[in-house]
Amino acid sequence: MSTSTLSTQKMDTRAIWTGALAGLIGGIPFGIMMGMMGMMPMIGMLVRVESAFVGVLVHAAISAITGAIYGFFAVRFPLTWRNAVLGGLTYGVIWWVLGALVLMPALLGMFQMIFVIEQMQWMSLLGHIIFGEVLALSFVWLYGRAK
Repeated sequence: MSTSTLSTQKMDTRAIWTGALAGLIGGIPFGIMMGMMGMMPMIGMLVRVESAFVGVLVHAAISAITGAIYGFFAVRFPLTWRNAVLGGLTYGVIWWVLGALVLMPALLGMFQMIFVIEQMQWMSLLGHIIFGEVLALSFVWLYGRAK
């Protein structure tokens, strides 16, 4: 294995861990928003425990995982503030569609709610965009500091 391959692997590992941390940071305002809307027990139901505390833990895990995925892809683009804003917006919308409109209802057995967009889903879109923006901006800042 060449030295350049090893350094690339280290960069990707750092990007993934930085993305996970940025995901946790991005999850804070979104989690507060969901908590105020009384959504945390439903998030807990993803692991079959209707509890706000469990919902917070599940939300944190999802935030870290989706943040790690963001980090994996983000380092393949120039890490500029402009790209972070556009990337965060795009990533938030992608996870709104995948998470709120497809996976969440499917995992909760609410198949009739897949792709249903009502007031709650619009609020979820706002939360996902906030998550994506805070994630992306945090990632650029954290990743730049760690060099």
